[in-house]
Amino acid sequence: MLFLLDVNKDGPNWRNQFWELHPAPMEIRIFADSLVDGVLKHQTDIDRLIQKHAQHWTLNRMSIIDRNILRCAIFELLMLSDVPAKVTINEAIEIAKRYSDEESGAFVNGILDHIIKEESLAKKGA
Repeated sequence: MLFLLDVNKDGPNWRNQFWELHPAPMEIRIFADSLVDGVLKHQTDIDRLIQKHAQHWTLNRMSIIDRNILRCAIFELLMLSDVPAKVTINEAIEIAKRYSDEESGAFVNGILDHIIKEESLAKKGA
């Protein structure tokens, strides 16, 4: 959903379009919608963190996939205390490897690792 929104910022009913193209059980939809809503609510702060820790990269230079994987993972790290940091980071790396290019896993891992260490999030099980 974040990818769709990033590509099609002006698209009306983007969320409904996404779910029509990608049907899912209601519990998955509810969880995914809550992640997307959380990212959108905190996107300015999340993007600021990404930019702070992405050495020699701007958000616009990052692939859309990597940028949105990072946004989602950072929201989980900052706001979802019931998800261990290791789980969040491992899932983000695996998603990047699967849906982006061969270097994306290391890129996502590097940024998330910096954020965990420098933003005092290590207590969350990193």
